[in-house]
Amino acid sequence: MPQSGTPRILITRLSHIGDVVLTLPMMCRIREAIPQAAIAWAVEPAAAKLLRLHPGIDDVIEIPRGWAKNPKNWWRLRAKLRAFQPDIAIDPQSLLKSSLLARLSGARRRIGFRGKHGREGSTFLNNELVSPESSHLVDRSMELLQTLNIPTRKAQFRLPVCKLAMAKVDGWLAELGVNRFVLMNPGAGWPSKQWPPERFGETAKTLLKHRGLRSLVVWSGSNERIMAETVKDCSSGACAMAPATSLTELAAVATRAELFVGGDTGPLHIATAMGCQCVGLYGPTKPEESGAYGPNHVAIQKWYQSGTNSQRRAAENLSLREVTVDDVVQAIELCLTITRSQSTSRAA
Repeated sequence: MPQSGTPRILITRLSHIGDVVLTLPMMCRIREAIPQAAIAWAVEPAAAKLLRLHPGIDDVIEIPRGWAKNPKNWWRLRAKLRAFQPDIAIDPQSLLKSSLLARLSGARRRIGFRGKHGREGSTFLNNELVSPESSHLVDRSMELLQTLNIPTRKAQFRLPVCKLAMAKVDGWLAELGVNRFVLMNPGAGWPSKQWPPERFGETAKTLLKHRGLRSLVVWSGSNERIMAETVKDCSSGACAMAPATSLTELAAVATRAELFVGGDTGPLHIATAMGCQCVGLYGPTKPEESGAYGPNHVAIQKWYQSGTNSQRRAAENLSLREVTVDDVVQAIELCLTITRSQSTSRAA
């Protein structure tokens, strides 16, 4: 793409929080290659606050959930999107709802996927289609930039820490008496992605006994609070329970943690973006497609719990039930060994 002028680029990655985070490197690469570009991101409210912190994004356009079910919403959103006046819309989600927003925006160039990643009729609404070769969502999203003649480089998230959130987190940690700790997140949007909370508690107990390392469990919402309380109760005092944790607070606390343990969810990817080493637990998703991105993370998957998206979302956590406490403790030990080895190498 020519470097003159000020291209106006709209990104239509609406959900989910983890996928939004995994799309950040694509946005960062645009900002790096075309620093003068105006970049807007259409996103559902859950991830909007996180994106508003990012210095690479000029405008965050909130899209209410379920908007596409009522055509009356289309005209209001059309006006909202066209106020940004995009020349180009990039649709890494490539679903009907995301490609429809790209079309409503008035962007003449609408870039999305073809093949299995161009779903629900998005290929009829997007007019520049890419057949991706990469498996992982981060790399796949970057491939969309080939139509703009932007070469791929090392992925960067560049997600900043909110100073207010960090102050709150440091206050919690002082009050809880937690210094070195493993960050645990037992919650997940799909039941099939949830490792039993009792096992998180047993893991915390083992880490304190053999490593002298405490754990901190984070949560948000009433259902996750119950899970977090179970983790704490099963840990025999080895695990502290954080207050209800916002996404910005989660990002902040991840920078204080030794490592993160949890399923394939938004918190895992936020921790990754903040540079926290992760042990990821996978059942109905594949780590090579949507796992913690980058080196030094450890993925645990006994077998892939296949099915359609709807089937996997509603399924029981059959695959994750086969992951034992010993499996997770060994993965944590491996992560800590990697960290220690790298620290020694840097010191030398």
